[in-house]
Amino acid sequence: MDQPMYPPASAELAKKRRELAPKPLDVFKAFSAAVFADGALPEATKQLIAVAVAHVTQCPYCIKGHTAEALRKGASEAQIMEAIWVAAEMRAGAAYAHANLALDTMRQHAHPEG
Repeated sequence: MDQPMYPPASAELAKKRRELAPKPLDVFKAFSAAVFADGALPEATKQLIAVAVAHVTQCPYCIKGHTAEALRKGASEAQIMEAIWVAAEMRAGAAYAHANLALDTMRQHAHPEG
């Protein structure tokens, strides 16, 4: 188990990604820059949202990158941790809310006529 599950980001991998599909990469980078630019929400807030979403999607690269960027944009460690707790609540809340599907299925099986 010496091999990590996710390879570390590297210049070599970034170069290969660019070589294989330069145009989509350029478009993605432009889209990302537009999304994270100051607007109705300040950049630091957008990065806190990204930290939370990254924890829900469980992307280790996104977690590291957006946490670092949130810090650079002025977010505090406490704000980052609160964003992570929001993500945890939302993920747990989704399981709680989707219990309606199981409850409805159980009801239908208990009363097959509907």
